[in-house]
Amino acid sequence: MAFTATDHAMMAQALRLAERGAYTTRPNPMVGCVIAHGDEIVGEGWHQRAGEPHAEVFALRAAGDRARGATAYVTLEPCAHTGRTGPCADALIAAGVARVVAAMRDPFPQVDGAGFERLKAAGIAVESGLMETQARARNRGFLSRVERGRPWLRVKLATSLDGRSALASGESKWISGDASRLDVQHWRARAGAIVTGAGTVLADDPSLTVRLEDDTPFVAPLRVVLDPGLATVARGRVREGDAPTLYIHAPDAKPPRGIQAQLAAVTVREGRFDLEAVLRLLAERGVNEIQLEAGATLAGAFLAAGLVDEVLLYVAPVLLGERARPMFDGLAIDTMSQKLNMAIVESRYIGQDVRLLMRPQDVPAKTAAAAGG
Repeated sequence: MAFTATDHAMMAQALRLAERGAYTTRPNPMVGCVIAHGDEIVGEGWHQRAGEPHAEVFALRAAGDRARGATAYVTLEPCAHTGRTGPCADALIAAGVARVVAAMRDPFPQVDGAGFERLKAAGIAVESGLMETQARARNRGFLSRVERGRPWLRVKLATSLDGRSALASGESKWISGDASRLDVQHWRARAGAIVTGAGTVLADDPSLTVRLEDDTPFVAPLRVVLDPGLATVARGRVREGDAPTLYIHAPDAKPPRGIQAQLAAVTVREGRFDLEAVLRLLAERGVNEIQLEAGATLAGAFLAAGLVDEVLLYVAPVLLGERARPMFDGLAIDTMSQKLNMAIVESRYIGQDVRLLMRPQDVPAKTAAAAGG
């Protein structure tokens, strides 16, 4: 299907609009919409918050009567079902748009082509696939949850030049600089959950909250502590503040008397969590993206299990020496044929540090046992 330069320009704008909802739309996808006559934009909008109107509704309100006969560019197939809001396909039909161009089909079972069919049945020209790669990248977490049944998992790490994530004592504050620590807050804000292990809570006492410098709105991510025996449930800054906290524990663990906390049990074998079950549980709770901020044991367990989708690595211009701890434990790589290849998606300076966004290219089948606690 041939799309024009104008089509590309309008969809690019719709994608920029969609990104404005990165911190607030979950568990819904980010969606942007532009309504235009040729190269003249008459209305635009984006999905701003779950439970509120979708992108098409805001764009149609802005366009008013000028929506009639126009083309609607939308980054995801318009919905055809009634949830907390009405069907966007019906709104587009009622407004009299002549053509709908979508970046991609929505795999959500209640949509999945039904929006396109409803539009076509009303005589509206429907075209899809324009800038689909970019649209999928915007909603990688939502698509992971819907298509794979688990959230998109990002591991955040700070490392020295010699690949060390903490001193032998466990001390890791602060390897990276102030600019990197501020940058991390934006990645936290787009996550549905920030996951750590009991060892990190005991050693570092993190709060795992989002602290942005400006007034950008965000929905506080769920804080998740993997703690088989509930050793940390009564302590730590991770219990403080308005952000919710969930403790995932072994089925036989008993919480201390009088402690009020969100708890969920996941199978543990030989002291190690079934990490796939952990991810399925969080997907069922509507988590699209996870940011893992944990020590080398848990990070290594997720990586060895083939569950890491990307690594967000801040490399600081410091050396910690051979006694310091590595970024990942338990990979058991003995030959070069077992090495884990990473693709660098993006690299940039953040203050004095270098930020690398990398994605694993392959994970050897037997790099380690299944997950640590």
